[in-house]
Amino acid sequence: MKIAQEVETKVADEVWIVTALLHRENKDREDFEIEEIMQRAGKEAGQRALRPGFYVHVVQHCVANRPPNPGRYRMLFETASGRRRLFRYGDNYDPAREGAKIVPRLEDVPSRYSVLLDWYVRWSQGSIEERIKNDPLLALFGDGKDLWADEHADEYVRRIREGWE
Repeated sequence: MKIAQEVETKVADEVWIVTALLHRENKDREDFEIEEIMQRAGKEAGQRALRPGFYVHVVQHCVANRPPNPGRYRMLFETASGRRRLFRYGDNYDPAREGAKIVPRLEDVPSRYSVLLDWYVRWSQGSIEERIKNDPLLALFGDGKDLWADEHADEYVRRIREGWE
């Protein structure tokens, strides 16, 4: 599938674009089956055949929480077996994918899809705020910071341990 005429789009970028389109079209959905991503890619390609490697990028190369083999992108996240969504900052990922590409570069995206990059920033930021609000441990972030604001941490520990035997 070559979804661009004006730029040569990488297969991984096409996978990201198609998955972003699915998210925008299905705001109430958290993730998608691999087959749904493939079908949406076929719809976007129209009469053209999907490019070789598209499927393996969806299954493996772009999936952040799978070991790289050999592609090491962090564009998708496996939520369950056979299900994917776009990777969000804060998601767990295989350490061998550290520093790997998460979103396409603006110059690598056909102009008609460039709005997806701005959409992604808002979408992924909202997810972080939502996760913090809904996760009891993350919601505690910053609590207790005033406990020893005027006292060195070692002094605070020494003081609360006084009288321990």
